[in-house]
Amino acid sequence: MDDPQDVSTLSPGDSNTVAAARDALSDQKRVTPIRRLLPFLGPAFIASVAYIDPGNFATNIQSGSQFGYLLVWVIVASNLMAMVIQSLSAKLGIATGSNLAEHCRRRFPRPVVYGMWVLMEFMAIATDLAEFIGASLGFELVFGVPLIIGGILTGITTFFILALERYGFRRLEALITAFVAVIAVSYLVETILDRPEWKSVLFHAVVPQFSGTESILLATGIVGATVMPHVVFLHSALTQGRIVVRDAKRLKRLFRFELVDVVVAMGIAGLVNAAMLVMAASTFHTHGFTQIATIPDASKTLEPLLGPAAKVIFGISLLASGLSSSTVGTSAGQVIMQGFIQRRISVWIRRLVTMVPSLVVIAVGLDPTRTLVISQVVLSFALPFAIVPLVIFTSRKEIMGTLVNKKTTTLLASVVALLILGLNVYLLYQTFGGG
Repeated sequence: MDDPQDVSTLSPGDSNTVAAARDALSDQKRVTPIRRLLPFLGPAFIASVAYIDPGNFATNIQSGSQFGYLLVWVIVASNLMAMVIQSLSAKLGIATGSNLAEHCRRRFPRPVVYGMWVLMEFMAIATDLAEFIGASLGFELVFGVPLIIGGILTGITTFFILALERYGFRRLEALITAFVAVIAVSYLVETILDRPEWKSVLFHAVVPQFSGTESILLATGIVGATVMPHVVFLHSALTQGRIVVRDAKRLKRLFRFELVDVVVAMGIAGLVNAAMLVMAASTFHTHGFTQIATIPDASKTLEPLLGPAAKVIFGISLLASGLSSSTVGTSAGQVIMQGFIQRRISVWIRRLVTMVPSLVVIAVGLDPTRTLVISQVVLSFALPFAIVPLVIFTSRKEIMGTLVNKKTTTLLASVVALLILGLNVYLLYQTFGGG
């Protein structure tokens, strides 16, 4: 097999994964279908954490409590967009051995590169704000500690999680996947408890509707919380050197395996997002609690409506979401800095720097849930700066080689970018000019 990767330099878990991947890509008959797929699962699960982070809790809970099932279709559409974008990001790393930020640095003028780097660093801080505050709220809900103490515990815990990176990619992937499983199981239980109106859920999942400017604001927040710019950059870095192959046949096979990874991971994330909104709609909106505007209010209201177990399950899912997504956000920040300006700072320094705005928000007493929603809207406006370069690069044969986009793929990705831009422009018009 044409593979220059030296497994002897990897950790035992990583070397076993690479060896199993080689067997699968060689199409050996002794490899069962499940064993053939397992080595390739992981990168999309790390990326998927950003799609079920605390920002999603905030936007989905507000959307469901205020508008019922009306915006379920936004989650469905956002998740389909996420699958398209994340598959392109994974493909870029596989085909070129370089990540999206590195391609931007090589192909764009220097002022553009530095401008994009500053913007994406700002987005990383906005992302971490949502994730850090969410984990702090999770500590408060589960253990009853003050929010500021929850913030300190969040910082300490994420330091320990980030330390796993020194032991190879497989351990971190396993831990993040476990967090995703905790969140998914928690919302499976919540959905069973709240007994939604499935006919109404299915109707609003396929029929696009809005109801005033606030619904558009929340829809934009859902898009910003679902298709997140920092993981568009991160996913290409996760695949660029994970399994290295060179010949066209194995490259195509590798991408097909990674495509399964994307569909499974993003599919789970989409179901969790839908469950969040459905829970808020069937629990709060149905019972007349249409102004559940904060995560703490949601947890307090769950207890009398669904029982004490619902509040605990909700807190555990929020805690798992905040800790995992905060870790992923820090890793994305490292990829962005190294890719755009070829500089790297200690992950501990980056973690400390991005903690500061979150601790300030907590210390001055700003509404944490509203802060989460606004941070997600801000992220939505940054998305085109990640998606447009991604579409451009993956559509060029001189960059992608045998994995270059088909024309239909490029068209579909372009439509996604235009939809996001259109939603943002419409929001501005309705808020400042349209009334």
